Amino acid sequence: MQRRHALRNRILAAAFAALVVVSAPMPARATSKEIIELQTQVQQLMDNVQRIQSTLDSRFGVLQSLAQQTADNANQMAATVNALQQKITAQTDALTGKLDTASGQAQSLNDSVDELKTRIAKLDKSIQDLQAQLQNIQNPPQIPAPAPSAPAPVAPAPAATGETPAPGLSAAAPAPSANQAANQTPPLAQTFQAGVRDLNAARYDLATGEFQDVIHYYPTDELAGTAHFYLGEIAYRQMKLSEAVKAYNAVLEGFPGNAKAPAAQLRKGTALLQMNRRDAGIHELRLLIQRHPQTPEAAQARTKLNAMGVKIVPPPAAR
Repeated sequence: MQRRHALRNRILAAAFAALVVVSAPMPARATSKEIIELQTQVQQLMDNVQRIQSTLDSRFGVLQSLAQQTADNANQMAATVNALQQKITAQTDALTGKLDTASGQAQSLNDSVDELKTRIAKLDKSIQDLQAQLQNIQNPPQIPAPAPSAPAPVAPAPAATGETPAPGLSAAAPAPSANQAANQTPPLAQTFQAGVRDLNAARYDLATGEFQDVIHYYPTDELAGTAHFYLGEIAYRQMKLSEAVKAYNAVLEGFPGNAKAPAAQLRKGTALLQMNRRDAGIHELRLLIQRHPQTPEAAQARTKLNAMGVKIVPPPAAR
């Protein structure tokens, strides 16, 4: 642009100089022919200047039009990108909310399934007890007839001296008692169900004792693994994070196939993060995604890792 203005100024200066020369008084010896030629050259120079000016103006207008079109296209592209980004953000937020809702519903469903299992186990035990009682009624146990006792020896007649006869040697012994000692082991299903009720009612001390009874008397039963998980939940709610981690470890190590194993791993990772053990917590969340990739707990672990800016990759080795 500056070069164009400079060139135009030079041309105008040259034309102005030519006009000055023409308008200056000519010497007497200058002929009219020379004046006419000079005027003709000046006129040609002015025409060239006008043509150059017109060409420059035309090209400058084209450049301005192209620049305006480019600016309009850039603005439209920026508006499109912003709208697309807002749409993606809205969809991501909606998807995250749906995942959280689905995770909560799945957790509630798992709890309902566990409660239903305990009820089924309780009903099954009641049916077995009824069947046993019915069988006892239909087929009472046969009581063996007592063996005939030997005749008691005849006591000798009392002597004339007045001595007392000796007691009989075949006195019958008292019959043994048929009642057995009562079984002190608490019933599995009822004890576990009572623990769940007390946990939901925030009666943590009672729930802890009932779950500990399940673990003590039925250490290998699958409900014992679930009892370990609920003990971890009680400790987690009371912010006893170290005890919670130990309880979750009992589920993961002793009952890896338990339905609560994914939830236990998620809770363990969250508890470790709250204990400022970042690397260990990230390891547990990654391990959860690797072991149970299709569970709602794995979706929660992915969301948490993404929020932390952590890449979701499988851990090099399981601890």
